Amino acid sequence: MDLPVDEWKSYLLQKWSLLPKSAQATISIAETLSEIFLHSSSFLQSEDERFLNRLSQGYSVGKDPNASCFYREEGNRKFQEKNYTGAAVLYSKTCLNDIIRALMHGYPERLQPKLMLRKAECLVTLGRLKEASQTISDLESNVTERPTPAASPFQILQKNLCDLKMKIQEKENLPETFLTAVAKDFERMDLREENEQIPSASSSVQLRTDPLKGRYLIAIKDILPGEILVKEDAFVSVLNPGEMPPLHQGLESRWDTRITTGDLYCHKCLKHTLAMVPCHGCSYAKYCSQECMQQAWELYHSIECSLGGLLLTLGTFCHIALRLTLLARFENVDKVVRGICDEINNKDIHLPGSKTLDKTFNYSQGKREEISKTVETQIPGCNIDGKYENNYNAVFSLLSHTENHSPEHKFLCALSVSALCRQLEANNLPALTTDPKAEMTPDSCADLNIWAVAMLRHLLQLQCNAQAITTIQHTGSKESIVTDSRQVRLATGIFPVVSLLNHSCSPNTSVSFAGTVATIRAAQQIRKGQEILHCYGPHESRMSAAERQQKLRSQYFFDCSCPACHCEKLRTATGPRWEAFRCNNCRALMQGDDVLSCGNRACPERISRNHLVSRLQDLQQQVGIASELLRNGKLEQAIPWLLRCQQDAESFLSAEHAVAGEIEDGLARAYAALGEWQKSATHLQKSLQVVAARHGPSSVEMGHELFKLAQVLFNGFAVPEALNAIQKAEDVLLVHCGPQSDEVQELQEMRSCLMDWPPILVGTQKDSDP
Repeated sequence: MDLPVDEWKSYLLQKWSLLPKSAQATISIAETLSEIFLHSSSFLQSEDERFLNRLSQGYSVGKDPNASCFYREEGNRKFQEKNYTGAAVLYSKTCLNDIIRALMHGYPERLQPKLMLRKAECLVTLGRLKEASQTISDLESNVTERPTPAASPFQILQKNLCDLKMKIQEKENLPETFLTAVAKDFERMDLREENEQIPSASSSVQLRTDPLKGRYLIAIKDILPGEILVKEDAFVSVLNPGEMPPLHQGLESRWDTRITTGDLYCHKCLKHTLAMVPCHGCSYAKYCSQECMQQAWELYHSIECSLGGLLLTLGTFCHIALRLTLLARFENVDKVVRGICDEINNKDIHLPGSKTLDKTFNYSQGKREEISKTVETQIPGCNIDGKYENNYNAVFSLLSHTENHSPEHKFLCALSVSALCRQLEANNLPALTTDPKAEMTPDSCADLNIWAVAMLRHLLQLQCNAQAITTIQHTGSKESIVTDSRQVRLATGIFPVVSLLNHSCSPNTSVSFAGTVATIRAAQQIRKGQEILHCYGPHESRMSAAERQQKLRSQYFFDCSCPACHCEKLRTATGPRWEAFRCNNCRALMQGDDVLSCGNRACPERISRNHLVSRLQDLQQQVGIASELLRNGKLEQAIPWLLRCQQDAESFLSAEHAVAGEIEDGLARAYAALGEWQKSATHLQKSLQVVAARHGPSSVEMGHELFKLAQVLFNGFAVPEALNAIQKAEDVLLVHCGPQSDEVQELQEMRSCLMDWPPILVGTQKDSDP
């Protein structure tokens, strides 16, 4: 959830409505963020903080010594149900923690070797080989220093240690897993030629600025489809907590067994793993390794650790705003504060006075002449040398659109930041400076106001500049040979370079993610002089022009005039084919507004739009029932249901209608589950027509659907057809996802396998009915 939970939002909006009109007016007309923050935060009362604390306490993020038995029992239950992923996640919550806790709290000395051996076994099983080796080394030293133990137990211990060492050696010598290899390949994959002005961008692009467009990127040479234009690590990212409603009191809901993204992905690098390393101070933050945990602790989690419930209540944007200011401590503070001072001069932000600010402001006065020489030509976010880097200066330069946000929203954000800062102060946490040993003092509390205003700025920036970090999640039954996938939001991040790209509802780029790294590729040929365009979410294949304009106006504060929006205004009254109705008599598309008439002038058919919309809603409900049957593996019920839906759809929907495509895709998955590959392929071909009409024949969605067709034809031994589908899918996915993507790798493996088949076997299978 980006913004605070509904209870806190409703509470503050009601508080806003009860403010005196004069107070509302003061906040509404305030020109600077400092004024907005000071006026708003003055209304935060102790009862407001108590209400927020009650909401925060609904999240179970603290350590609970009684949770281990519960998670172990739940893990056993899931293991018996053959839900091995769920079992692994629950087991990882308990065993190693129990051992460490026992060692720290006076476990009998004579039994400690056995416990350390168990710890080493756990670490080997979890794949944490470096830690396991260190534990074994510590155990051997411990045993050596003690009096010689009884022969039999000592020999058993020595044998177990030797066995563990062999396991570690075997695992270290194993070929790296596919996902690990992909990750390493991605890390090695750099831009062909890095941009001198923008280190995270290709030399094929250049940064420009315009009074209307603002900052933007333009091609300075012809760019081919698939070429990497930007490869940037997030300056900051926060894992999406997933479905985490506050837990209610009661024994049965005391501990949560739901598996969320927080249980499967590292909270630092976003790497997928089941063997989590939990934070020693809270139950919420988990990491893929000891290194990630240590890095996160030093950079920000030492301050965030005690605030888990509060940050979940205040939302992801507030969490990112805090983390941005924490990371700013490790950059050149002079640069950061000088940037703030420049903002003061531009009257966009005025910070409360403090000793630190006064000193820095006086220092910057001495540099005023130097700065003024560059301000006319310097692009915001660039340093004096004109370089735009992934740093806090670039983040700070992102527009906050303060004047466009509603007074109620600014009041909500300001009070949320104020409540967070008061909690930081109450917890006696280290001052927000580059000195990790600095304590919170009255003087640093004044500085805390500076950081509060900076956090408010970031909170307002995020509405327009936050980037959803996505991953491909495979869905469907575990027994299914043919995978189904969908794009899901994994985290939210800030990418200063990616934020330079302007929006188009029909962009010429495509974005993919590997952990915290975003890669922007050319989705089509881009000519020299053309602007590099990115989609902010409202895409022409997913929303109508009216829906897109409303979304862009409310969230991004502009009206889109891209070619897709312009062309849609000129379209006929039929609308996009994936939303169109067709005549039941002559199959032509229906046209009109409230009353639709057949596009074939010789046909007199006329029908109410409301009637067709009602039929469509009924059909969608039936498709939903069939899909649920399919998810539950009830194929003998799902297939007849989907066939009835197909027959109904053909009577009044266009062949490229989105619902028709959903039906065909469902039938394809059902027949694939039964091993009826030819029937599955036939329905997938129809689904492909819908995807091509809606998303385009070269879209990433088309690539995913072609990938499924390749899987079906491969499993059906339709060799020539499979090779053709593999090539088409690979051509599309290489452009959008690159050679390191899971699907491209699997396509290449399928091709290699087909090419290795004996000709006699291929001919036999080709002549047989799959």
